[in-house]
Amino acid sequence: MRSKIILTFLTLLFGTMVMAQTGTMRGSVRDVKGEAIAYATVSIPKLKLGTSADSTGKYELADIPLGTWQVQVSYMGYDSYFTAIAVSNALPIERDFTLNIGDASLGEVVITGTMKDVSRLASPIPVEVYTPSYFRKNPTPSLFDAVGMINGVQPQLNCNVCNTGDIHINGMEGPYTMILIDGMPIVSALSSVYGLSGIPNSMVERIEVVKGPASSLYGSEAMGGIINVITKNPLSAPMLSADVFGTSWGEINADVGTKFNIGNATGLLGVNYFNYKNKVDNNDDNFTDMTLQDRISVFNKWNFRRKENRVASIAARYVYEDRWGGEMNWNKSFRGSDEVYGESIYTKRAELIGLYQLPVKERIFTQFSYNWHDQNSYYGDVPYMATQRVAFAQAYWDKQIGANHDFLLGVAMRYTTYDDNTPATASADGSKNEVAKTPLPGIFVQDEWTLNDKNTVLLGYRYDHDKNHGNVHSPRFAYKFSPNNNNTLRASFGTGFRVVNLFTEDHAALTGSREVVIAEELNPERSYNGNLNYVLKIPTESFFLGFDITGFYSYFTNKIIGDYDVDPNQIVYDNLSGHAVSRGVSLNTDLTFTFPLKVLAGISYMNVYQMREDDLGVKEKVVQWHAPKWSGTFVASYAFPKGFSADFTGQWNGPMRLPIQPNDYRPEYSPWFCVANVQVTKKFDKGIEIYGGVKNLFNFIPKYPLMRPFDPFDRTVDDPVNNPYGWTFDTEYNYASLQGIRGFLGIRYNLF
Repeated sequence: MRSKIILTFLTLLFGTMVMAQTGTMRGSVRDVKGEAIAYATVSIPKLKLGTSADSTGKYELADIPLGTWQVQVSYMGYDSYFTAIAVSNALPIERDFTLNIGDASLGEVVITGTMKDVSRLASPIPVEVYTPSYFRKNPTPSLFDAVGMINGVQPQLNCNVCNTGDIHINGMEGPYTMILIDGMPIVSALSSVYGLSGIPNSMVERIEVVKGPASSLYGSEAMGGIINVITKNPLSAPMLSADVFGTSWGEINADVGTKFNIGNATGLLGVNYFNYKNKVDNNDDNFTDMTLQDRISVFNKWNFRRKENRVASIAARYVYEDRWGGEMNWNKSFRGSDEVYGESIYTKRAELIGLYQLPVKERIFTQFSYNWHDQNSYYGDVPYMATQRVAFAQAYWDKQIGANHDFLLGVAMRYTTYDDNTPATASADGSKNEVAKTPLPGIFVQDEWTLNDKNTVLLGYRYDHDKNHGNVHSPRFAYKFSPNNNNTLRASFGTGFRVVNLFTEDHAALTGSREVVIAEELNPERSYNGNLNYVLKIPTESFFLGFDITGFYSYFTNKIIGDYDVDPNQIVYDNLSGHAVSRGVSLNTDLTFTFPLKVLAGISYMNVYQMREDDLGVKEKVVQWHAPKWSGTFVASYAFPKGFSADFTGQWNGPMRLPIQPNDYRPEYSPWFCVANVQVTKKFDKGIEIYGGVKNLFNFIPKYPLMRPFDPFDRTVDDPVNNPYGWTFDTEYNYASLQGIRGFLGIRYNLF
């Protein structure tokens, strides 16, 4: 009896000791380069147990009960890492973690702000970086749609019929945004309207965004900001990737990429195909709510292995697109006629990009790009036929002088030819056609001076010579102060310039829906710009909070803006008698918890206007079209066990001023609205993902998209009884897509 009691006691005591026994896990958290990630969070969400790494990336998580638990490792700017650990005794578990640069990271290494590879933290120019995984939280068929997830970047549809558009940064129109591919100015002018679609997602490594002036490095058109599409290095790309999805509206998008080796070269081939052939007219105006499209884009890039790791690459892309929108009974037999209204656009585009580092001791790089754009289009019975060729080449010397000076010296040449069937290329007397030829040579210099480990100064200057407008000077100054890793202050100032060609960049000027009146010879636009940026990181044991706030101000001494108010049938362009201002504040926040929830949110306030002088010399304030004072974006992501995740994304806009006609029944300002989306993703083994969800969850659709859709050729405009105000057919009243709520389903596959 006594032995049974002793045995029972020992059993209970041993069980209590086992239950009370806990384990410890310790190690380090580093990035893919092996550098420590200070203050990273290591946690077991189910147990509400967590800790933070120290300044050297080392951590220790104690008091872990025996069992198998899911561990989460996270830090701002990196993908969260999840793994299972088994705690079976009190012996410490040694476990190191490596985090990959993630969605909100505004990337570790950037090139756009200074034209050289630098740490984003060390760059004196604020650069935002977004990877494809960020845009996959709301899958879209084109870059044009995807960048709407970036705070302060607004994809603006310019036509309710053909659905063409451009990208606004900080409220400034599309022509002020320069689109680069691998640092080369590949999308601009004519293609700013039609060339933003069809860039295969399989080729994109990341997208870098610089908001504000960059003319000192990139020249004309870089007045509002830069979107630089960095393509993948074929050496590190997957062997095979595929992403295919469709929507309940009948849209099909397929993106496929593969790589292969030939000798000392590695090639990357990407193909994007988008098709939409479903006529939808939910608002019953007898016009298609969304343009029908058939587009294919083929991209091929080669990287070459050279001695001493010198770089060499060449890439080419070809895009063909057939799009049309119009009356529901339109077909191609009516193209260019005045029987049934339709807007039909055939676009062919070819691009070539190259980079070569010279085989010399100094770091000297040469770059070139060439793009050819051919457009065959009809807007009703008004033809617009245009061909544009842009050749660009530059060479620059990247030199480290001493320990504190990072010097850059370069020369550049851009040569543009443009031909169309409008007055833009007619001779002075209008008797013949003359191809516009515009050479633009330039030279630029930049010095990044590291005063000490907390202070950096950047000085830049660019000189360009335009054959029509003479010498153009573009200086730039930037300053960065970082007292520690959690606080960074940046200030920058620069000037910008742009030579305007209405018929290559302003959709309203070429559609024929209004007569274009050029009141005088148009001078170059010039601006003075300033930015102030502050980044704050707040790491804690239970969450990480980051703030990125920027104030911006641009002052234009001349700005070319279409005046829609003079006559409902005209757009009048002339030099600005007065000045224009674009100013505001943009705030981005990043909140990462120890449990698998991450929230990104941004809000922008903009005040964009012109001060014009009337005929009596009195200045009046005119608010710019399509520039909402308030706008924002949000992304909330949660990772569930067993490979499931959910994303809730959206963009919202406050009221924006719209072009209206005299005595118009449509309001001059759009309403507040939000376009939200939800997605669920399941990850399987061997690189397979299935995803699906709902777009435009709240089913927001603009009212009054078209004026007088029953008379698109204005045959009965002069009817004082039925049309007393003289309203005319107009497609420019636009502030959001006419696509309502729709479901989507897709599959991804990656083989490394």
